[in-house]
Amino acid sequence: QLQLVQSGGGLAQAGGSLRLSCAASGRSFGNYLIGWFRQAPGKVRESVAAISGTSDFTYYTDSVKGRFTISRDNTNNMVYLQMNSLVPEDTAIYYCAANGNAWTVGRAKDASQYLYWGQGTQVTVSS
Repeated sequence: QLQLVQSGGGLAQAGGSLRLSCAASGRSFGNYLIGWFRQAPGKVRESVAAISGTSDFTYYTDSVKGRFTISRDNTNNMVYLQMNSLVPEDTAIYYCAANGNAWTVGRAKDASQYLYWGQGTQVTVSS
């Protein structure tokens, strides 16, 4: 079982940067693929990025490719989402989540595959 605690986020201007962190407590963190999801008001939750347990594989939704970078530090049980060149459309509540299945892009994108979720953190980008 994992517990995920998020930090970071907040308010940024368009073109700015923010970094989200996700700290995991529990066993075998490296066995979990980790995803970042976001949900904007009135919209469904969408997958933003994901990373495999050993960082061999990553996934990004098209709208964030080239702007966001997901990374992890298994020694310290941390996952990060570096968000650059932010745009107002990035405004949402962001969640990190852990998935105990083997990596496929389909599993990485599918919120129903994730067992453990962080508490969510607000990201607001002003124009």
